[in-house]
Amino acid sequence: MWGVFLLRSLFKTKNVPDLVLAAVILSLLLVGAVMVYSSSYVWAEYKYADQYFFLKRQLLFLGVGVLGMLFFMALPYNTWKKYSKIVLLACFVLLLIVLIPGIGMERGGAQSWIGIGAFSIQPSEFMKLGLIIYLAVYLSVNQKYITSFKKGFLPALILVFAAFGLIMLQPDLGTGVVLTATCMVMIYTAGARLGHFFGLGLIGAVGFLFLIVSAPYRISRITAFINPWEDPLGDGFQIIQSLYAVGPGGLMGLGLGESIQKYFYLPEPQNDFIFSIIGEELGFIGGTFVIGLFALLFWRGIKVALEAPDAYGKFLALGIVSMLTIQVMINISVVIGLIPVTGITLPFLSYGGSSLTLTLCSAGILLNISRFSRL
Repeated sequence: MWGVFLLRSLFKTKNVPDLVLAAVILSLLLVGAVMVYSSSYVWAEYKYADQYFFLKRQLLFLGVGVLGMLFFMALPYNTWKKYSKIVLLACFVLLLIVLIPGIGMERGGAQSWIGIGAFSIQPSEFMKLGLIIYLAVYLSVNQKYITSFKKGFLPALILVFAAFGLIMLQPDLGTGVVLTATCMVMIYTAGARLGHFFGLGLIGAVGFLFLIVSAPYRISRITAFINPWEDPLGDGFQIIQSLYAVGPGGLMGLGLGESIQKYFYLPEPQNDFIFSIIGEELGFIGGTFVIGLFALLFWRGIKVALEAPDAYGKFLALGIVSMLTIQVMINISVVIGLIPVTGITLPFLSYGGSSLTLTLCSAGILLNISRFSRL
């Protein structure tokens, strides 16, 4: 609860942020730091001769992210309303720059990063937040036109598809799906007609099928999802090792630090599959505790959105909490084998730079909205 006292000291005003939401975020960060170390020290010792390599970098990202969260928590959320077009334009420019050969860095088959010294940024993470900010402004101003396909629905759709298209050129289907799903939630909540979504769904299904067929590695992921044991050393390897981690965890887990799968069985367990190690070491109880924290974050985030003082604040809060929730659902679903591997990190917990930093900045905006909400 040290975070609660920190927040009280930072805000000696009437408008104190939602302390429950802040405590949940800090708790997730603490769990994340512990599990990043526990899941990575074997690989870090082997590759870098330093078992704290990933932990030290994670703490650095976390420190920058927390400073960003505090800054955004203090900055009135309406400030972003004035600069939403500039923010969105900058995000589109970054998505174009990352596609330039020699500038964009490729990892895992996707050219999604821009190197800056010893670190790198992922423009698609900026786009998720930037598009939420702009769409919140657009919907708050044009909500009365949202039932009209041409005046309200189509302009929003063009922006979403433009961002999705640039992300798919990298390609990064997982991030594209999170961004699109988040925006669809915002547009639907604004009052868009179900008939428009039905037609969009048909087009989306055909397009999604085309994206899968057009890339052999995506077909491999689908077949590996259906029957991972058909290619246990190839495309089915990750999901099999993830299930081998979650299954033996049982009720209580093997104990913190006692994972077997992190010994070079599960590739880079500190990233997308960190929940596998949580299930293995902390068991069903530990996994349920983490899911419970995310559920509490969702509840408080929705409450902030419902009680926000204006339409812009409502849509902005809804967009942020939807983005986080959708990402959590996709990541955990992948880990337990419910959907194919997508390459999506677990918010607040997975090792990473841009993802963790932008997630914390988004949380800071949500906390700022809570300062003005009627909670």
